[in-house]
Amino acid sequence: RPGAKRVSGGKTREVRSTGPRLMMRALSIIGLFVLHVPLLILVVQSFQSPGAPGFTWEWHLKAWQNPIIWAALKNSLLIAVLSTLISTFLGTGLGIALQGGPPFRGKKWLETLVHVPILMPEIVMGLSLLVWFVFLKITLGTGSIILAHVTFGMSYVVLTVRTRLEGFDRSLEEAARDLGATPFQAFFQVVLPWIAPGILSGALMAFTLSFDDFLIAFFVSGAGADTLPLKIYAMIKFGVSREVNAVSTWMLALTLAAVLVIFGPLAKISRRGRHS
Repeated sequence: RPGAKRVSGGKTREVRSTGPRLMMRALSIIGLFVLHVPLLILVVQSFQSPGAPGFTWEWHLKAWQNPIIWAALKNSLLIAVLSTLISTFLGTGLGIALQGGPPFRGKKWLETLVHVPILMPEIVMGLSLLVWFVFLKITLGTGSIILAHVTFGMSYVVLTVRTRLEGFDRSLEEAARDLGATPFQAFFQVVLPWIAPGILSGALMAFTLSFDDFLIAFFVSGAGADTLPLKIYAMIKFGVSREVNAVSTWMLALTLAAVLVIFGPLAKISRRGRHS
């Protein structure tokens, strides 16, 4: 057998070839290098002195003292938090209904529609949402951006919750009901702890995608509802300033912080669920 080595007693011991593993490791390192070097250059340039090599906080201080940037940052955070909360609530309910609930008419169509916002090109989705909001006479602004972000954020929550529910043993919920738990008690004490990692993963994706979104917000934003990506785009139209690098560094740091804050408890919950 390929990769097997015969030892004493007629038994075989699996011997893994190191060549393919080394090649995959090298390709992974090259891929990470290509993906992350631009980010490293951006961060380094945000701390470079103008006209001469050296470390400086000048660009970060200029961005920090810019009230327009602060207004856009606050708007982005508000939109990301509200759209994430709504997406998580609706996506969790829909994921449970599609994966664990009883069959109902139109379930297959609904399962297909959940994937549409993820697979659809963003420019098509942004334009279609703009046409829809105009048809409904919804004023373009912060509210329209939140609704647009809920449209695709909810899909990610549905997928992660459904994936988590695929490994759930329904007999645990039935046992809780047999022991006298109400349907709500069985859900909050048995089902919810199990799907919590999926909910947190979906919420994290919804938050980061909303906070970083440019193309869809470009179509559905109105006057005075600029998000931080839109403001950065407006700034670079007049030339790339190191101030833009500083703001981008903030966005990168905030995204990394969100990942660390979420995935730390998420890993503990997953390990606890596997050992329970």
